[in-house]
Amino acid sequence: MKTMNRRDILGAVAIGVPSIALGTLVEPTASAAPKSAKTNGPVAGTASAFAGKHVPAPLPFDPAKLSGVSEKMIVSHHDNNYTGAVKHLNKVEEQIAAITKDTPGFLVTGLKERELTFTNSMILHEQYFGNLGGNGKADGLVQQKLAASYGSFGKWEEHFRALGLSLAGGSGWAIVDYSIFGGDVRTYWAGNHTQTLAGGIPLLVMDMYEHAYALDFGAAAAKYIDAFFQNINWDTVNARVEVAEKAAALFRR
Repeated sequence: MKTMNRRDILGAVAIGVPSIALGTLVEPTASAAPKSAKTNGPVAGTASAFAGKHVPAPLPFDPAKLSGVSEKMIVSHHDNNYTGAVKHLNKVEEQIAAITKDTPGFLVTGLKERELTFTNSMILHEQYFGNLGGNGKADGLVQQKLAASYGSFGKWEEHFRALGLSLAGGSGWAIVDYSIFGGDVRTYWAGNHTQTLAGGIPLLVMDMYEHAYALDFGAAAAKYIDAFFQNINWDTVNARVEVAEKAAALFRR
């Protein structure tokens, strides 16, 4: 089974996991931001919320070796759509640094909406690329949990594929989430990079925005979903389940 590094763990728990769980599972890698002598608050430009220093993660697999998916499409998706979201997030964070008590509310809400959109786009894309590069052969804990939730693993796959097809020609994500509240593992729809399960840790992510498949498959979303299943890295998904269960246990103490 694949050993998860810090980026894997951070991505796995970044959506919907309380800070206490994250702080326990991964160690901090940067010292605290300098404080202003006048306000005892973080100095503008040094606090992480305003830094705009996110760096795109490289593809965790050789894009030329995916089954049924072209290197051109994967690289374009990574270098344009995902990397674009990261760059936009950095710009938004820099703009958020300028917010004061006198900033009009419509500017504040607009920036915060964009911050959430680009943050989730970054996270979900990293999870999506992270669960590719495998041989598509499901096994392990996640297979057991999906079978328990849906009656059989085959029934879960039928539902997951149906959700993906329902999004064809539009946009959105098909996500298998682990709920830290109930311990359930289920498939959920997510749209606009923001409508996702509260307290859900993404285990398996499938991008159904057209940019994820149109270059290779045109409007044939079903063929893209077939190719997606052929390339799932179930070792990564199982490692995410292990992290999710640790986070959930901490949360429910």
